[in-house]
Amino acid sequence: MNRIKTIGIVSLSDGGLGDDSIQFEVEIGLRRLREYGLAVKFMPNARKSRAYLREHPEKRAEDLIQAFRDPETDMILCAIGGDDTYRLLPYLFDRNELRDAVSQKVFLGFSDTTDNHFMLHKVGLNTFYGQSFLADVCELGPEMLPYSRKYFEELISTGGIREITPSETWYEERKSFAPDQVGKTPAAHADRGFELLQGPPVFSGKILGGCIDSMHDFFNGERYADMPLLCAKYQLFPPAADWRGRILLLESSEEKMPPEKYQRALSYLKEAGVFDAVSGVLVGKPMDEAYDQEYRQLLTHVIGNPQLPVVCNINTGHATPRCIVPFGVNAVVDAGKQVIQFTH
Repeated sequence: MNRIKTIGIVSLSDGGLGDDSIQFEVEIGLRRLREYGLAVKFMPNARKSRAYLREHPEKRAEDLIQAFRDPETDMILCAIGGDDTYRLLPYLFDRNELRDAVSQKVFLGFSDTTDNHFMLHKVGLNTFYGQSFLADVCELGPEMLPYSRKYFEELISTGGIREITPSETWYEERKSFAPDQVGKTPAAHADRGFELLQGPPVFSGKILGGCIDSMHDFFNGERYADMPLLCAKYQLFPPAADWRGRILLLESSEEKMPPEKYQRALSYLKEAGVFDAVSGVLVGKPMDEAYDQEYRQLLTHVIGNPQLPVVCNINTGHATPRCIVPFGVNAVVDAGKQVIQFTH
């Protein structure tokens, strides 16, 4: 794919782009995108209020369809995550709306957008996981975080990602996103690189996955009682056969899932046959390294197969900085050489 020229921004989960209180952040992001020479389109409902978008999932779905059908839009960028994009399912699949509209464009988002990645996987589109407009492009510091910026620039310049290497630095979660934080970089620490938890250091496959919180809710109705029902009806979570030879990506959200819930989420994946099918697991660094050691112990315990490779401390997901992970293309993970390489 050639260089990206026009980005279409969609709010598929949360309506935060419509809040007056964050317009200063939106302007920061728009300025940065325009400095790259990019044209920016907000889809018609992307800047509607939180209340409106909460009540109108069909409008969020319409925006995604329009972004795919718009001949000028090269890349679809999610505004941010949220927690209820599963509600788009009927409006995207009842009459094959998404399948009929989808085209070869770059799609980038993370967190609740995990659900949208699985929706697009169902219709055969390879997507990109790991960054969003508000969380990355609108970073309040003097610039995008350098590691995050490197991958964003590669994606808009080439339409792909060639390889991922570790960040030398990780940042603490911001305690405030107020205007007085503009120009301030979050507290930073030295990072440790990719860490092999178990199994062989080299493995390969096509990556798929995302936020473990979202995947937990595919199977558990505590947050939304109808979510597991809709996910089952539309077969959103791939069957075990579809996971054969893939690499599972797992990362955890800002909710800092307690270990008992993390264990339950892993158990759902195990019961679905994922760990018997995949060739390996990549685990994103938890925000503020919360429960990092507990999560590792649970991964070893629940997977129950010491020969399945698991590599932790990947700089993707909710902890900053963030790389961008291509889904659906061949990947070779080499924990010894500290690199994940992709062939398109």
